[in-house]
Amino acid sequence: MKKETHPENYRPVIFADNSSSAQFLIGSIVKTEEKGKWKDGKEYDLIHVEITSASHPFYTGQEKVLDTAGRVEKFRARQSAAKSKK
Repeated sequence: MKKETHPENYRPVIFADNSSSAQFLIGSIVKTEEKGKWKDGKEYDLIHVEITSASHPFYTGQEKVLDTAGRVEKFRARQSAAKSKK
């Protein structure tokens, strides 16, 4: 590998999927204060993500409704507010 191609703070980071129990150890420069233990017993920085290949319907083949932010309710509220103005 060529020297000086990665930033100085490039290191292994654990990415934990909130939708499933999957975790991935990947090289990254993402900053975090949270730590987590990996399968090898070592401690690494930990990042929580909403969706990964372990939970995405394209990769799993299972259809799943992800509505973590209440998008449908927000849309219905905007729609009813717009109707009441008319």
